[in-house]
Amino acid sequence: MALITSSGPETLPIGKPGPDFNLPATDGQTYSLASFASSKVLVLNFTCNHCPYAKAYEDRYIALAHEFMDRDVAFLAICSNDVVNYPDDSFANMKKLAERKAFPFPYLHDETQEVARAYGAVCTPHLFVLDADRNLAYEGRIDDNWKEPAAATSHDLRNALTALLDGQPVPVPQTGPMGCSIKWK
Repeated sequence: MALITSSGPETLPIGKPGPDFNLPATDGQTYSLASFASSKVLVLNFTCNHCPYAKAYEDRYIALAHEFMDRDVAFLAICSNDVVNYPDDSFANMKKLAERKAFPFPYLHDETQEVARAYGAVCTPHLFVLDADRNLAYEGRIDDNWKEPAAATSHDLRNALTALLDGQPVPVPQTGPMGCSIKWK
């Protein structure tokens, strides 16, 4: 588990192994790191249903999943928010969103918030990319413009995935994620 500081969990350092998990998903299955063992790269997106940043990035994340899934990259989304104070993020509402948006990836429920703490997720969305050895290769944002997709000038997640698939180091392994804070219990 990650160190917990007064402001929240410490973010997993680049190069460290991705912590395992065992979480239920909206598709009725339970997933762990082993569920994605055959993929060259694994993208974890700590997100939620209610955050305006997460909503703004949903379609871009879905598009990237469609673009890279054929290249042996697995995508998933994880909601870790406190559902008592944020009922829009309940498991039932996660199922509705996944169905309405036709998520091409599993949407996992981190009810205990242990996985978010282990990775050091601080906001929604917060991306973590694990390489073939399941070590953290990229941490941060999807791109640099949450409001206007066409105005983005730095496509950080795409750049990280392309580099990893080309056998190259990620050019910018950390970028500042921007979004609503994880709603801790």
